[in-house]
Amino acid sequence: MKKSLLAIVFSPFLVFAQEVPKLTDEVAIKLSEKPLHCITQEYPNKTAHIINNESEVPLSPKVLHPSFYGCFDWHSSVHGHWMLVRLLKTKPGLSIAKEIEKTLDQSFSKENLQVEADYFTKYQLTGTFERTYGWAWLLKLDEELTTWNHPKAKIWHQNVKPLTDKILAAWKAYIPKQTYPNRTGVHPNSAFAMAFALDWARSVGDKEFENQLIEKAKYFYLKDEKTPAYLEPDGSDFFSPSLEIADLMRRVLPQKEFVQWLDTFYEKRSIENIEKIPVVSDLSDYQTVHLVGLSFSKAWCMKGIAKSLPDRHPLKKEFQRTAALFLNNGLPLLFQGNYGGDHWLASFAVYALED
Repeated sequence: MKKSLLAIVFSPFLVFAQEVPKLTDEVAIKLSEKPLHCITQEYPNKTAHIINNESEVPLSPKVLHPSFYGCFDWHSSVHGHWMLVRLLKTKPGLSIAKEIEKTLDQSFSKENLQVEADYFTKYQLTGTFERTYGWAWLLKLDEELTTWNHPKAKIWHQNVKPLTDKILAAWKAYIPKQTYPNRTGVHPNSAFAMAFALDWARSVGDKEFENQLIEKAKYFYLKDEKTPAYLEPDGSDFFSPSLEIADLMRRVLPQKEFVQWLDTFYEKRSIENIEKIPVVSDLSDYQTVHLVGLSFSKAWCMKGIAKSLPDRHPLKKEFQRTAALFLNNGLPLLFQGNYGGDHWLASFAVYALED
């Protein structure tokens, strides 16, 4: 993208930092260019496949994952697809709607998705493949299709179902065995994945899974106090560990209980620290660019938490204001890096821009 066009599209974010950025059609089109390009780009690729024997050495990403082989890694492809579904669902009048639909038709073919589902039983040691970050995004994708009353969505949902069923069964089996939460600021973060899984369970009415997640969330986090968020972030974080926990617990607890929990969870110095804009020293570094994503995930967590707080709570307006600052910071940076950010950041931005 040319700098002049970038300035035009994002000038409200740069000039009026107090304004809340919106997902306009123009911004949506620019963001959609990222997954539309990378969904069919096989290389470079960071495959997470465990090679069990010599016969598996020649297997390419596309052979292993005919639907989700692009965008550098499986999970980024999955949430890139979620983003395109979301835009097609909420903005059907976009000038690129037909292009998006064609891309999704190819990825969501019945044959390709059956191969994706079979992957979890065809090869050894696939039980931990994309657990639980990729699993969460797959359920978010399925949630989007399930709740969309559109002929294409119904077909795509049915085609995705074998893969969804495999991941759901694996997750239900894993929850009782997960003794400790993962509190990292990158992919394995437990709270992030559980929040998305809970959204899915409620959208489809899976009470068993919902109750599993609620009980485990309470077991993991209900007794947390004075979280050391003053130590955040690590150098390649795209999640705030503390905000992800709070974003999960707002889904789990009634408002009064959530407020009581939140007030003991955060100290003043931790609040002050998580409200700081991440310093991104090198946008071309595939790890450092994660910090751009941190602005987006902090924004969506703060917006969600603020919405769950009563009007009188001091963090409500403060988090709303800070979320806007994070979005204003992250959006221009999204278009200034390289494939290290291009293959995944747009979907984070779209989710963060949601109301």
